[in-house]
Amino acid sequence: MKYLLTSLVIISFFTISSCRDIEDATIEHITVEEMDSLIKMSKVELIDVRTPEEYASGFIEGAVNINYEDENFEDLIAKLDKSKPVAVYCGRGYRSSKCSRYMKKAGFTKIYDLDGGITQWKFKGKTTIKK
Repeated sequence: MKYLLTSLVIISFFTISSCRDIEDATIEHITVEEMDSLIKMSKVELIDVRTPEEYASGFIEGAVNINYEDENFEDLIAKLDKSKPVAVYCGRGYRSSKCSRYMKKAGFTKIYDLDGGITQWKFKGKTTIKK
């Protein structure tokens, strides 16, 4: 009985801790100017969640391409350091929003999502790199 009670207490502690971690995780929708500042300060790992073809047509310098539609998407995201801030973007914001929600559930602690995606980035006159 004592062993069972101790086991239940330990399981409850880890369950509560896991839930608290997910609740403490934040997704912040940011502007182009805020994204530019984060990149310049090297405060985030930058993830482009568009297809490889979209990525090759122009991406934000320093971005790593992890295609949201790839069948290995979850495995690729799992390789990132969850304790470090990440910034995600896509074409206009739909896929990055879905990716941000997934990352929050996966245990990432700080997620920035670029409002308007790379379309807004280009509209604001920011540069992109082509492969």
